[in-house]
Amino acid sequence: MATNLTSSFTFALILCVSALSLIPHTTSLSSSFQFPPTQSTILPDPSSFFFANLLSTPLPTNSFFQNFALNNGDKPEYFHPYSINSSSTSLSFSYPSLSSTSAFISQTFVPDLTISASQTSANLATANNSGRVISAFTDLSVTLDFPSSNLRFFLARGSPYVTCNVSSPTAVSISTIHAILESYSSNSKTKFTVQLNNNQTWVMYTSSPANLIRRSPSTLTFDGYSGNIRIALVPGSDPKYVAILDRFSSAYPISGEAVFTKPFTLEYKWEKYGRGDLLMLAHPLHLQLLSNATVLEDLKYKSIDGDLVGIVGDLWELKSHNISVTWHSIGGVKQASYTEIVSAHVKALSSTPITTESPYFYGKLVARAARLALIAEEVNCLDVVPAIRKYLADAIEPWLDGTLSGNGFLYDPKWGGLVTQQGSTDRGADFGFGVYNDHHYHLGYFVYGISVLAKIDRAWGSKYKPQAYSLARDSGLWFAPPEAKEIRLGIQLLPISPVTEILFSDDGFAKEIVEWALPALSREGVEEGWKGFVYALQGIYDKDGASEKIKSLKGFDDGNSLSNLLWWIHSRNLGSQ
Repeated sequence: MATNLTSSFTFALILCVSALSLIPHTTSLSSSFQFPPTQSTILPDPSSFFFANLLSTPLPTNSFFQNFALNNGDKPEYFHPYSINSSSTSLSFSYPSLSSTSAFISQTFVPDLTISASQTSANLATANNSGRVISAFTDLSVTLDFPSSNLRFFLARGSPYVTCNVSSPTAVSISTIHAILESYSSNSKTKFTVQLNNNQTWVMYTSSPANLIRRSPSTLTFDGYSGNIRIALVPGSDPKYVAILDRFSSAYPISGEAVFTKPFTLEYKWEKYGRGDLLMLAHPLHLQLLSNATVLEDLKYKSIDGDLVGIVGDLWELKSHNISVTWHSIGGVKQASYTEIVSAHVKALSSTPITTESPYFYGKLVARAARLALIAEEVNCLDVVPAIRKYLADAIEPWLDGTLSGNGFLYDPKWGGLVTQQGSTDRGADFGFGVYNDHHYHLGYFVYGISVLAKIDRAWGSKYKPQAYSLARDSGLWFAPPEAKEIRLGIQLLPISPVTEILFSDDGFAKEIVEWALPALSREGVEEGWKGFVYALQGIYDKDGASEKIKSLKGFDDGNSLSNLLWWIHSRNLGSQ
């Protein structure tokens, strides 16, 4: 239930907007630049997954429900607290069990309950030749339609209920992989309790009286029903939770937006139907930031992210700490350290031109040079900035004007986003960029470099402003085995920039993850570049020890440099300074 952007890309985006906002509005933000189109040979046809009216706008590719639109669309997605899977004729959901080892935590999908209905052949043609189609989506919700079965599911992240709308009288089947021990209804015939032999208890609510008939040891049916059906697990089968679920069973979310309306505040706005207040679930990070909602401490569901707790209200206000996003370090660099950093700068500036065609590795070199420009400003080494400005312009422009030999950014009209020339015909090229994998990493480096270049050359920024905003508007780790803890740490840290000291401001946390990763550095073949990120975090609580390790490094990550690491170490505000 978090956003898809990584911290580095978010920071790059903020800097890009900051730098480009200083440039006169020669172009409207609404008239975004479109890169040259391409016809990808590897991307699936989105009309197989999405309703026709959604195909004219960009489609989500790195979303929380992406498994509904990958391959056959038949893999489960986790909605907190349920994993949900669908086929062409049914929707299954699981309250997943957790398993863990020293290396990972995972959860297993078991179809605890499956909802299906009789087919109506007259409606089949409206489903885009598929029995199931995505008819709407927002930041926090997705709507699945089964037109041939008269079923529509409103699936919202963090809902303790699964909500199904039955548009006309239909025989709706509720089946399970388990055995049904007992099922019974309330006097009003609008609430039904089902107990399974796996110790789960589920409650079902209907918007009008209905008859629930047991067809077999594992199947129940609402005959000729139309209206809403809401289903929720009773945590731990504890009766004390049933009254809470009863109370909030009428109001259900049909969509949810994550919006920024105030500085340092994220709002979750739920659109609800039905009577009464809306009940949702928040995970521990939400609870740290929530400022305005009613918390039901007693209602808890387990999840892979920790206990989910009941929240009442259709507007969440998540307030973070006010932080100053700056181009330079917050506390500054001691002047006595300038000489050492400048010396490292001279060596870094003598680097050879970029020869790679990979947007990831190319982008890292762009961001590396951008860091050198900002560090030069901070340590009063301004005479090198013009050379870095030229380097950045020469490196970035071929990607923005389509003149790079062998690769480049292209527009995919099927899904409405960016792919690369190589990625448009090869799923594995550019770390899967052509199938919309890792865009935030690749593009984050470019956006950072563009923002710095626009800061130091406003005329250049004005010229390439449309392309910059198009990159900024565009969404797994393929290469690291479990034992590569230095990579698992580094991928969350890179690139090192001023925002790093905000994101890793907790000394205790930094020490904990460094001590977790340090033993992995003794493995044969560990790259020097990844070691640098571990030592950088060590510098938060042990400047002197980290400084010695950094100076002994024989190489650096493509997007990093000795200058950047020395800047980082010498801008730590520690007693040892």
